[in-house]
Amino acid sequence: MPSPLNPSRPTLPQAARVWARIAALSFGGPAGQIAVMHRILVEEKRWLGDGRFLHALNFCMLLPGPEAQQLATYIGWLMHGVRGALVAGGLFILPGVLAIMGLSWVYAAYGQVAVVAALFFGLKAAVLAIVLQAVVRVGKRALRNGAMRAIAAASFLAIFALGAPFPLIVALAALIGWAGAKAGVAAFQPGGGHGAMGKSHIDDADTLLGTEVALPPGARRSAFRAGLVALVLWLVPVAALVLLAPGSVFADIATYFSKLAVLTFGGAYAVLAWVAQEAVGTYGWLKPGEMLDGLGMAETTPGPLIMVLQFVGFMGSMRGAGWESPMLAGTLGGLLTTWVTFAPCFAWIFLGAPYMEGLRQNRALSAALSAVTAAVVGVILNLALWFALHVIWQQVAPVSLGPFRLELPVWSSINWAAAGLSALALLAVFRLRLPMTAVMAGSAALGLLLHLAGLG
Repeated sequence: MPSPLNPSRPTLPQAARVWARIAALSFGGPAGQIAVMHRILVEEKRWLGDGRFLHALNFCMLLPGPEAQQLATYIGWLMHGVRGALVAGGLFILPGVLAIMGLSWVYAAYGQVAVVAALFFGLKAAVLAIVLQAVVRVGKRALRNGAMRAIAAASFLAIFALGAPFPLIVALAALIGWAGAKAGVAAFQPGGGHGAMGKSHIDDADTLLGTEVALPPGARRSAFRAGLVALVLWLVPVAALVLLAPGSVFADIATYFSKLAVLTFGGAYAVLAWVAQEAVGTYGWLKPGEMLDGLGMAETTPGPLIMVLQFVGFMGSMRGAGWESPMLAGTLGGLLTTWVTFAPCFAWIFLGAPYMEGLRQNRALSAALSAVTAAVVGVILNLALWFALHVIWQQVAPVSLGPFRLELPVWSSINWAAAGLSALALLAVFRLRLPMTAVMAGSAALGLLLHLAGLG
């Protein structure tokens, strides 16, 4: 029972209205989304305190997938069990699904129209600045000593110069962190973490959920069943596509994004480095500039940034299915991508939530994830450089230097308009510290003005 200071427990429909409000305000990537959840759930509603909120966030950081969406799912589970998790996690995704699908249709139908192309031309500069900002933010948190900085540098060289696959980088970083912790190396001992997020500290004892961590009867069993159902709903369609339509773009989408769902440590920007490597380079589902356009869509719509994958699946299936109705193929491919991306997220929460205490107390596991986060800094830096090459220069050329395989710009192909827009976006982000929405809107407007002036 809550204390007199604690609020009364909301019904599931009442909680659903709160989760819908959070979903509608979830712009700006995971940092902004987590801040919105903290303000509403901790400071305003007092459903849980700072301690339990940060405890839940740390647990979600240990899981593959978008941590903000999984945090909403986990808190929904704490409040109302499996149904609460489905409502919270599902509503968190829904606005992004609808918005990205609508924008994908517009892009496919009108993306070559001059005005639309000019708007996306401007957005590319803003996306480049925002990705570089992510490098700085994650780096400040993750690169706390020389060992972590060395892992970041090695991961950058591995993916940029050697073309090493993202899963291999993640696996090696985790192994190094785990081995370092087991050997007692000081650099891999736990420390840091997330600081206080609000203006004042909210004690767990003064909130609805209180300080108790004991689970109600049957909660562990029902969560385990729900986790198994989520795994079946994820894997059965993938297996059916592989068996019934081998070699099709839909089978490729199902298998590739399923692998991605298991290895998406480090947030959306780290995942996009692998997507750029495979979806653009290997599968040819879309072009580098289109990848940037998709990220611009995800940055300007509510929901997880990982929703950009729906756009990738849409474009890939629209072009690769060979259907008479390419828009229908794109729609199904985009929805399939979203399904295999987020069904595993629910499975991880349901299967792991009842055991989160033991997971968080595992020092070797925490060290492994810290090393992965450090490696992610190098991966995101590679993504930023990849974006810069394809935004500022119109041509890149492959160069081989022994074991190194690089893409370097053709200097004479520089796009001065794009370079100028990128410089202004970097100034707005790092010097003026303008909010992301202002940077995106301003960059799009400048892109349109350049087009109207005949310079874009």
